[in-house]
Amino acid sequence: MITIEKLCEVCHDDTIRMTQHMALRCEERGIEYETIKKAIQNGEIIEQYPSDYPYPSCLIFHRSESNKYLHIVAGLGEGLLWLITAYYPDADEWENDYKTRKAGI
Repeated sequence: MITIEKLCEVCHDDTIRMTQHMALRCEERGIEYETIKKAIQNGEIIEQYPSDYPYPSCLIFHRSESNKYLHIVAGLGEGLLWLITAYYPDADEWENDYKTRKAGI
């Protein structure tokens, strides 16, 4: 199981790897690299994906000081933090806490 502490240990520029998918999505969504790092360092894991390939991953939730919600999917492998995607959660898919998926979705 991935813990936020493990993620924080490898949340440094020299140990972070961003997938091409992540880079494209962040550009499209206006999410900056420093915002992602801060969100991981201050976030909360809300879902675990232990069977993801090539490395187990998790969904990280973060609420900014300006009350903006952010989700990040990240994995751990080979001593590196793999950033897979990031997005602003959709109220149609998430409960008001933005940590719980709505039933049936």
